[in-house]
Amino acid sequence: MPNIPLIDQIPVPVPFGARPDEAGTSFTLFARHATRVWLLLFDDPRAEQPWQEIELLPDKNRVGDIWFVRVPEARPGHFYVYRLSGESPDHVDHVYDPDQWVLDPYAVAVAGAPVWGDTLGLKAGPLPRNGSAFPKGVIVDPTYDWDGDTHPRTPLADTIIYEAHVRGYTQGPNHGVSHPGTYRGLIEKIPYLQELGITALELLPMQEFDEMEYYHAKDARKNLRNLWGYSTVNFFAPNGRYAQSGNTGGQVTEFKDLVRALHAAGIEVILDIVFNHTAEGGEGGPVYSFRGIDPSIYYMLEEDGRTYRNFTGCGNTVNCNHPVVQGFILDCLRHWVRYYHVDGFRFDLASIFSRGEDGAVLPNPPIVNAIAEDPLLRGTKWIAEAWDAAGLYQVGMFPHPLWSEWNGRYRDDVRQFWRGGPGLLSALATRLAGSADLYDHPGQCPLKSINFVTSHDGFTMADLVSYDQKHNEANREKNRDGESHNLSHNYGVEGPTDDEDIVRVRKRQVKNFIATLMCSQGVPMLLAGDEFFRTQQGNNNAYCQDNECAWVDWRLADTHADLIDFTRQAIAFRRAHPSLRRRDFLKGCHPESGDGDICWFGVDGKMPNWDHDATVGCLLDGRKDHTGADEDKDHVLLLFNALPEPVTFQLPPPPGGPWQLALHTQETAPPLPEKDNGLEVDGRTVTLLTSSYK
Repeated sequence: MPNIPLIDQIPVPVPFGARPDEAGTSFTLFARHATRVWLLLFDDPRAEQPWQEIELLPDKNRVGDIWFVRVPEARPGHFYVYRLSGESPDHVDHVYDPDQWVLDPYAVAVAGAPVWGDTLGLKAGPLPRNGSAFPKGVIVDPTYDWDGDTHPRTPLADTIIYEAHVRGYTQGPNHGVSHPGTYRGLIEKIPYLQELGITALELLPMQEFDEMEYYHAKDARKNLRNLWGYSTVNFFAPNGRYAQSGNTGGQVTEFKDLVRALHAAGIEVILDIVFNHTAEGGEGGPVYSFRGIDPSIYYMLEEDGRTYRNFTGCGNTVNCNHPVVQGFILDCLRHWVRYYHVDGFRFDLASIFSRGEDGAVLPNPPIVNAIAEDPLLRGTKWIAEAWDAAGLYQVGMFPHPLWSEWNGRYRDDVRQFWRGGPGLLSALATRLAGSADLYDHPGQCPLKSINFVTSHDGFTMADLVSYDQKHNEANREKNRDGESHNLSHNYGVEGPTDDEDIVRVRKRQVKNFIATLMCSQGVPMLLAGDEFFRTQQGNNNAYCQDNECAWVDWRLADTHADLIDFTRQAIAFRRAHPSLRRRDFLKGCHPESGDGDICWFGVDGKMPNWDHDATVGCLLDGRKDHTGADEDKDHVLLLFNALPEPVTFQLPPPPGGPWQLALHTQETAPPLPEKDNGLEVDGRTVTLLTSSYK
């Protein structure tokens, strides 16, 4: 065998971030236009000055655009930031400031304020450029005992999503947990989630953000806190203020504990993540990391090289299709899947992914394809909020078949049908059947549609039936924020009332929403607390309400225990009937034989008047030849009456055993007919019947 010459090799300067091992810690940073870089090390997160500062030399510590160094003395439990000096590229108004500390974008944990809402003794005003109050990256020991944890891998067809906020879910009255507002507090609620029957917990942004950003901005909202977290400081780090053990690395372990506990209960974890903008805002905003490293790469800039393109409504837009940023996003997603065992992601304002570096819409955006086709990420659930704040609306058109979408059309059409009025029946039927008008394209199926009636963004279900108008005055934006087109109805009184008739109608309508959601083709998503009539007092944009307005009030779980029980039954009904969880689109009913996977009828048993009726029934065949399931199941009959008065449905002959009442939204159960096929149902109700396939 011939001799193979040894080739001198430089140290491999990846992966990015701070990676400890037995010989110390390796630090790696991308900074294309930097000419000098300093690494600052601290032994206390509140230190004013570093205990060691190391200058990285271009001829020794740089390969291409990557700066790297190994520090034997740096160990887990230490903290770090960078300083940079450099030359801005042509036509870009960016001056490096060596006095500005910069947070590593790849830091796996961030030590900022020690507890939620802490101002670190600062007066209201801009975030300091350096010093004790500036957030620092944490060097974290990566070892963790997952104790055999595996992804539940729930098929999308069987998935039922529950959208919740880590802090808000266990911070409110009567929360019943030992560690409110934390990852550990959420673990204590897992038995409740199991009993409810959900299969996936979708968490509002829990990556590191600064809840005190309005305090730093010193505007009219300076005494309000950013509760929702759609203003990311660091994409790789779990929020430290959600950790009971503090923000010096314990947040990493506690979030892993949460994921492991949810998986043990058979519940997947979906993260809401905000790659469309960051906490650095537009021109004049604070500097955390990207703005101090290279805004010309990380952000979309106007031709003047100074003004930030704003397709998000938040001051800046991440340059997602730049190759460097694309690599950053993929690294981040792999990080959450590999090191935290996360099962999926919901991408806020995901249509930003469809914009090129100049903001133009791309037909085949590289980042969307790269995420869906990444080998390590295969099997991960991808959910797009398929619009942005600049008018790009891609519901039904998001450019990749493996992505599902928040179906805003479903939300609006279901709300309109139950609010009442002519000409709404056809839209309801289309949404109930899986939104084929949006998704019936080659290679697509109803599972593209994430169906929801409410989400964090907008009214809760209780408020949807209690308010005609939004009431966001507490946000201190003169009630100009939040959606004005809510398709809501108060049924006679704006807000709370003691009128028992109105209360009954409101509660029945919430049941109608839940029943419709669980009986629709696609993937249902339920907003946390809707199952027990949670209210935000008419605020439909409670992003800054870190108080009882936005926290889940668990006292209502006792008051409305019957609604929780109804929700459990509706979820169980869906999970028991594969005809409600189809993987392909319904084909309809044969006009002569009446045979088919779905048959529609009006109250008279004949074809509905799609332009005028507010009542409809549909029969879903439960045989495996129609559903694609492994075995035959019961046939399902759904009856919807959006009129305020009772109607009598002429029921079709049962295709199997006699009709059995499975679930209803009335105060008392409707009696099944003994002789004829007429079934009277109350106004504004859903009635579910089954017929045995045997």
